[in-house]
Amino acid sequence: MRFLFVGDSMTIGRAGDYTWRYRMWQHLNRSFGGPYKIVGPRTELYDTGADAAVSTAYADPDFPAHARRHLAGWGEGWLHMAPLIGEAVAAAKADVLLVSLGLIDLGFYTNSSQTARNTREFIAAARAANPHVRAVLLPVIRNVRALSDAPFAAECERFNELLAKAVADLDSPSSPLLLASPPESYDIHTDTYDGTHPGPSGEHKLAAAFAEAMHQAWDLGGPYEPALR
Repeated sequence: MRFLFVGDSMTIGRAGDYTWRYRMWQHLNRSFGGPYKIVGPRTELYDTGADAAVSTAYADPDFPAHARRHLAGWGEGWLHMAPLIGEAVAAAKADVLLVSLGLIDLGFYTNSSQTARNTREFIAAARAANPHVRAVLLPVIRNVRALSDAPFAAECERFNELLAKAVADLDSPSSPLLLASPPESYDIHTDTYDGTHPGPSGEHKLAAAFAEAMHQAWDLGGPYEPALR
């Protein structure tokens, strides 16, 4: 089974991060009962000094290159990934998409309705490349901006409702979709380093959201148990 991580800055991570992708790799190694592969066209982290995704400085240098693959970008959202996902799925022969997108769209590019349309275009393009592709989609986790920007907070809530509707409308036995549950204990003050991007505890909670969804709905892997690191 071939897993493709798709996301924005919370998923690509910055130089020096472990990333929640790393936490998921650890989880799959511990619990996945069969061969698997992490796929995607990119491997780098975002370098704040260069303002580009050019860093290989993961917090664990032993995170193997083959497991660093992803389709994530700093400042990229559904708007940017919808045109890319078909080619990425086809090239990597991806079976399962683990998707965390939307916050950057709503913050800078599109409103909730437009973002929801891009979500549906993303799913259609992924299925055109692989009619049996599965996807787990994480709702937007509101960041520090939502604490002081009520219209933005409302757009986040409305998009999450539209995302749930899209999953319900588009789910099919041949290409199942799951809506992951946002981590109930996620606290932007303690689980992020800046009110948006996950620190180590936040990385574990994001990985757990995807792991628990796949385990409970599809019996893939096991319950999430954080590694000691």
